[in-house]
Amino acid sequence: MSPFLLTRTLPEDATDAALRADVLSGLTRHPKTLPPKWFYDARGSELFEEITRLPEYYPTRAEREILEERSEEIAAVSGARTVIELGSGSSEKTRHLLEALTGLESYVPVDVSESALTGAAESLLVDHPDLSVHALIADFTGGLALPGTPGPRLVAFLGGTIGNLLPEERAGFLHSVRSLLSPGDALLLGTDLVKDEETLVAAYDDAAGVTAAFNKNVLSVVNRELGADFPLDAFDHVAVWNPEQRWIEMRLRARRALNVKIRELDLVVPFEAGEEVRTEVSAKFRQEGVREELAAAGLRLAQWWTDAEGRFALSLATAV
Repeated sequence: MSPFLLTRTLPEDATDAALRADVLSGLTRHPKTLPPKWFYDARGSELFEEITRLPEYYPTRAEREILEERSEEIAAVSGARTVIELGSGSSEKTRHLLEALTGLESYVPVDVSESALTGAAESLLVDHPDLSVHALIADFTGGLALPGTPGPRLVAFLGGTIGNLLPEERAGFLHSVRSLLSPGDALLLGTDLVKDEETLVAAYDDAAGVTAAFNKNVLSVVNRELGADFPLDAFDHVAVWNPEQRWIEMRLRARRALNVKIRELDLVVPFEAGEEVRTEVSAKFRQEGVREELAAAGLRLAQWWTDAEGRFALSLATAV
């Protein structure tokens, strides 16, 4: 079996420090915010996996359809010998692609979770014993130092996660990806597409209430990690479509006025009845908009694939 390397580029206490900073800055501003990355403790990850199987939540199925139908074409166009996956998680999304890349030598999954990286690598190496896996414990939004790997390299950012970044954050992220690319390298980007409001809102406010539990899980994380006393039953899950920004907003709305104590920050956060905390944006795209954002970062849209219903897209971009 080929070697599995794990490199930590984040300090051991980076997660705790980031949570403290995000909660302090987000809950002392108006309107209040909490970043969506804090949904994903062990329970949050379980809930999200459940969300991906819900009838209302189409993005995972639509992206999987593209990967099943187009992986060989993506492999042929990219010719990649290395795949670098940002926010890799369980690496399940990329398996079709990895299998289609007949010349693949190296896989570099990047994630903040050591357990996710180790579990994914162990599983992958059972099916691909000759694959070299060098996992990075890193925050892909903070700039990356990549290991030396054979080119051409394909940087994969799947799942529509780019939609969770605000426009200025997306611009910075795409510029950072551009800086990683050498001649012949490419970016494979997943983007959810603009569609009717009813379909979009249902995907983030399912009838079974799984997304509501997922949204409230961010409060459970703050309670556990920072000694807060958020009463989960005092907040309602809200999902709304913002047509001007072309994104879904997930919010938590206080049912009544209350004061939340956060012991580890020595902070008391007041909420008025009806006041909301924005916990996620999920931007939706059109092809021309993706082309323009890529171009602004020095990238050229070279290929565009969608599922049969045109709900989701994978695009391949190269450096200009």
